[in-house]
Amino acid sequence: MNRLDRYILKIAAVAAIVLLLGLTGVIWVTQALREVDLITGKGQTVLIFLTVTLLSLPALIAGIAPVALFMSTLYTLNRLNGDSELIVMNAAGVAPHRITRPFIALTIATSIVVAWMTISVMPASFRMLRDLITLIRADFVANVVKEGQFVSLDSGVTFHYREKVGDALVGIFMQDRRDPAQPAIYLAERGRTVEAEGQSFLMLEKGTIQREAKNTTTTSIISFERYALNLSALTGDSSGGPGEGDGDKVVYKPRERSTWQLLNQDPNESYYKIQEGRFRAELHNRLSAALYPFAFMLIAFAAIGEARTTRQGRMFAIQSAILIVGATRIAAYAAWTASVRSPFAAALLYILPLAAIVLSAAFILYGERLRPVLARLMAPLTQPLIGLAARFRRA
Repeated sequence: MNRLDRYILKIAAVAAIVLLLGLTGVIWVTQALREVDLITGKGQTVLIFLTVTLLSLPALIAGIAPVALFMSTLYTLNRLNGDSELIVMNAAGVAPHRITRPFIALTIATSIVVAWMTISVMPASFRMLRDLITLIRADFVANVVKEGQFVSLDSGVTFHYREKVGDALVGIFMQDRRDPAQPAIYLAERGRTVEAEGQSFLMLEKGTIQREAKNTTTTSIISFERYALNLSALTGDSSGGPGEGDGDKVVYKPRERSTWQLLNQDPNESYYKIQEGRFRAELHNRLSAALYPFAFMLIAFAAIGEARTTRQGRMFAIQSAILIVGATRIAAYAAWTASVRSPFAAALLYILPLAAIVLSAAFILYGERLRPVLARLMAPLTQPLIGLAARFRRA
């Protein structure tokens, strides 16, 4: 890497790091404010609050890093053009695709970080967050909920006990309406929170479980002498988290499982049979994430990688690049959502960035030939817009 490459790489890398830290910090603060209830409502320490919020950082970094790279590429190329450095390079015989070398080096580093986050760090952080929330929930039930109060533990879960005798809760009532099709009510004379094998349980004694089927008047009542309610079940969402009937085994969601577990998934697992589409979507979303930094960088370079003297043409190119990247990201999210139901949609997670990479690379290498063709194709769309803008200027 010569001096020119190091010069461009320094500008782009500093801009990418500043953008990544700034965007991540702003979004992290907004998410952290949503968790203030851990301190104010659930009686947890500042350390627990910071731990819970910091565990969301890997997901933020993985999502923001490609966007930060795209913005840094636009910034660097616009700065080089504004200082006439691109014009000097072009006059010195430096081809536009030759300038991509420092950006490709930065993109490879970004792609490695994104792949590491999505394949390894994110699943581990989600798993740690699940376990930590379970412990917080157990501590909240045992030590924070006040006697005689009805408290919402989660969306659709209400907990109440009459009094506390020693470490036992007496007169327990819990209503679980997270599944509208089968709401459940737990009644027990007493219970206590216990930990076993790193998991937290609410051990209920002498009670009943009442379940009512939707659109029927049938109510099933199950009596028990002892019942272990896995508190990790209360941390699941309604989109596919395991229910309380999972016994003493915690069933982790697809995003909480390692990539190796997703690749070697047991097809006979009952939870996998119910949520096979989510497992497929999660796996392909992780494996395709590393392609998007290359797609976004090349889109930015294809838009403004060549020297231009007109400010209007350059601004139009920047706006077009932003729209293309936004459309690509939205389409990728739609493909990820659709891949839960369709294996073909999972293939789109790879097709979208690869198509952007191929088309952008072709435009960088053969821009002089493709630009007139693109102008003719876009003329029916751009002419009405130009006429409308001229009409507004005259007005």
